Amino acid sequence: MPKTTFSREEIKSYAQLSPFELKDMFIRIAQTAQADEPGQKGKTQTQMLNAGRGNPNWVATGPREAFHALGYFALAESRRVWTADDLGGMPEKVGAGERFDTFARRHPDLPGIDLLVKCVAYAVERFGFDKDAFVHELTDSSIGDNYPVPDRILEHTQEIVRGYVSDEMFAGNPPDGAGKLSLFATEGGTAAMCYIFDSLMKNGILRKGDRIALMVPVFTPYIEIPELDTYEFDVVRVEASIFAETGVREWRYPAEEVAKLADPAVKLVCLVNPSNPPSLALSERVAGQIKDIVATSNPNLIIVTDDVYGTFVPGFRSIAADLPRNTLLVYSYSKHYGATGWRLGVIGLHDDNVVDAMIAGLPAEEKDRLRRRYGTLSLEPEKIRFIDRLVADSRQVALNHTAGLSLPQQVMMTLFSLFDMVEEGQAYKERIRGIVARRLGLLLEGAQMKIAEDPKRAAYYIELDLLAEAERVHGKDFAAYLEKNYEPVDALFRLAEQTGVVLLNGGGFDGPQWSVRVSLANLDDLDYLKIGHHLRAIFNDYAEEWRTAKA
Repeated sequence: MPKTTFSREEIKSYAQLSPFELKDMFIRIAQTAQADEPGQKGKTQTQMLNAGRGNPNWVATGPREAFHALGYFALAESRRVWTADDLGGMPEKVGAGERFDTFARRHPDLPGIDLLVKCVAYAVERFGFDKDAFVHELTDSSIGDNYPVPDRILEHTQEIVRGYVSDEMFAGNPPDGAGKLSLFATEGGTAAMCYIFDSLMKNGILRKGDRIALMVPVFTPYIEIPELDTYEFDVVRVEASIFAETGVREWRYPAEEVAKLADPAVKLVCLVNPSNPPSLALSERVAGQIKDIVATSNPNLIIVTDDVYGTFVPGFRSIAADLPRNTLLVYSYSKHYGATGWRLGVIGLHDDNVVDAMIAGLPAEEKDRLRRRYGTLSLEPEKIRFIDRLVADSRQVALNHTAGLSLPQQVMMTLFSLFDMVEEGQAYKERIRGIVARRLGLLLEGAQMKIAEDPKRAAYYIELDLLAEAERVHGKDFAAYLEKNYEPVDALFRLAEQTGVVLLNGGGFDGPQWSVRVSLANLDDLDYLKIGHHLRAIFNDYAEEWRTAKA
């Protein structure tokens, strides 16, 4: 294949963009490559394969059917109260459970009704709910005729999501001695990230220019947010730099890198667990080292863990389970359930936590400032917990009375969580784990690349280091040739222009500059075999150019 038509200077300039903005450019390049050649009208020369974004191509249909079945019952409840053409009333609580059972018996063929009945029964039994109260919350919330009350998260929703987090993020073994996990329902994990950074600043826990740490590679916004002029944090990078063998990265953190967190000047560390893009859950060794650091040299270290991919690793256990007092947990339903458009996420914080303790220990003038900030919400604003300050800050405090995730969204979150607790949801989980594992195998088969074996691999993404692969296959001289003659993202330009394949640059995630991220979630299985073949072909082109240059 020929080299890319872009000059090295052009490529170097474009490489400054965020990987997600660069992806859009690769898509345009790939679309151009799809254009018909003269005399070949109607015959597409290349198929665009966009493995750049992590939006899954699977959808959890069962809980969605249950949601729509609930909608029919909710409308019946509304019309029971008041019927006038297209006008209904607010559903009533008294007798809601019995009316729900009657509705289910009368509509046995309604898609989703069986799973809905099963989920309601499971919730009432496991959590000890009053059936009328729970069914009314589901019914009224799916109608969406009230503001969210409580604003942070609905009462039954919190109990159910807390159970889901315990099952899936804490391996069924929640931590002892830290109090309950309080939850704030948010518009996906992205909103959760924004709210956390903003409220930590608003409450004087973080200040502009403070030192924080990132465990890298990491999801790009965690890199870009600290650089904004609002924050301008001094960022320490904890790098996953261990190699299993020459040319094969483990994507694991050496002890000396993790030791950077022992500096008391490091006030906060952010990690995605399992990681993005390497897609590996944190090892027990590293979790243990962080626990030791918190127990000794940096007890007030705040940990923000983004655990969206945790359900893809059997037996996953969040660091929030090991260090509940120090950890703000972020979880999103988007990837597991194919629900990126629903915008469903939560922030979790245990009742006994360092953030509240640090707020209580602020200087008098800072306490006075915060008393004024939150004084319209309570006669004792100093008693407002950080988890509730997050809610107020998300609506500029003044609009706290209308805060909260929309109620239909919270119902969907509830049903997704309950679905996971019944056998249908567990079978679904095994299927999607199998999907990404199969795609990874096909990609590696086509690319003829080797990765480290790891039982904690989520396989939602894979990060492949092309420079390390160059050294593994052809030695250090070939790797040095690539570094000298090409920009690290040159291969991505070639892939898009010559094959229609769109991948992301790993350097944009603070990974190795010559690495590439492949999403294993959003294309058909055999497409990954094709991408692997294209990647190997591009790699072989570089090798041929190197041999020619040596001749």
